Amino acid sequence: MTVILNIMCHFIRMKQEVKKIEKTYDSLAEEYAETFSGEHKKKPKDEEMLRRFSREIGGRGPVWDLGCGPGQTSHYLKNLGVDISGLDLSEKLLEEARRLHPGIHFRKGNILDLEFADGSMAGAVAFYSIIHFTEEEAGKAFSEVFRVLQPGGTFLLTYHVGEGTIHVKEFLGRNIDMDVMLFTTDFISRRLKDSGFEKIEAVERDPYPGVEYQSRRAYVFAVKPAAQTSL
Repeated sequence: MTVILNIMCHFIRMKQEVKKIEKTYDSLAEEYAETFSGEHKKKPKDEEMLRRFSREIGGRGPVWDLGCGPGQTSHYLKNLGVDISGLDLSEKLLEEARRLHPGIHFRKGNILDLEFADGSMAGAVAFYSIIHFTEEEAGKAFSEVFRVLQPGGTFLLTYHVGEGTIHVKEFLGRNIDMDVMLFTTDFISRRLKDSGFEKIEAVERDPYPGVEYQSRRAYVFAVKPAAQTSL
């Protein structure tokens, strides 16, 4: 009975945390969209990695931007010819995305429980979409992405490099209460491998002064193995 109760308590805490994150981003949606809609233009490495992702996708689709926020990454990839749609937890952020980018399809969803069929995506990007996850949740997210990718599908992930947690009390001029998780590249690479990915390649960079929070950043490409053909 104690074990069952512990599992139930863990589930309730996780569910409440999701609601808390959703509510926080809902409250920040307009300011977030105004601040970050053009962010890739200020970050040359972002643009380089997104152009590479576009080349690796090579016109295949569909592709999903997981944790799309107000749609800045979706928009950038759309302009590169990628068949992109966006998914986010916050309905208010999705409203901003639809307003700013009416030619892109956006829907609500959670990367921890993707409502897509197995093997239904040619590719996925997740720009800082795991920053509120525990290590266990990050692994679950990777397994979900692996499940929905087609064989040979490409996943591009970004995150803050480091160890531990940053507690955020103020963001975009508002008082909030939220934790941001830092991850080592070794941990991310191991979890991606454990989820089944191959060809895992990480690129780290220093933060751009005056442009973003001054944490080290990483981009990771990972590929779902191609289907094996029988002889």
